[in-house]
Amino acid sequence: MEELIIDMNSDLDITAKSAFSRNNDMFTSRSFNSLILKNCVPYSHRKIADDYVIIKKIFGFQVVKSRISNVEKSLLAQYSLKTLEYTTVDEMYDELALLQQWAQDEKMKEIADNILEIRAKELKFITAMRYTTVSDEIYKGYVILENYFTEISKYSD
Repeated sequence: MEELIIDMNSDLDITAKSAFSRNNDMFTSRSFNSLILKNCVPYSHRKIADDYVIIKKIFGFQVVKSRISNVEKSLLAQYSLKTLEYTTVDEMYDELALLQQWAQDEKMKEIADNILEIRAKELKFITAMRYTTVSDEIYKGYVILENYFTEISKYSD
C-alpha cells in the first residue's frame, strides 16, 4: 500500500501557484510578511491600527458601534470598493496593497487615509456586533483587515 502511494506522481507543483493565483499567474505571495514590510507601511496606517488595538485591549471589545454614512459609502463606491462585509480575502489584500501605494503619493495620501479610516470604522462595527449580515466563508476580508491592524500596531503582543 505504501509503495503504491509513493509511486503515484502528481502533475501539481505546489510551489508554482498559490491558492489565490489565477490560471495564467505564476506564484503570488499573499502573506502578511509580503504586505507588511517595515518600510512600506505608512505612519497613518500604523496610527489607525494603534487606535484600534488599544481600544480592543482596554475594553476587550470595540465600544464604537456606529455604521458608516452614505457619504462614506459613496467614497468607497467611487473607487469601486465594496463594503467590508462583502469584501473577499483576495480583494482585501489587493486593497491594502493599493492603499499603501496611494499613501506614498502626495495627491492620493488623503484619500487612502480616509478609506482606511472608513474600513476601521466598519471593522469596529462588525466586531462590536459580533456578526456580519453575510455569513459566508468567502467574504472574510474583515479578518484580514483585523490581522493587518494587529500586525502593524506597536501595541500588539
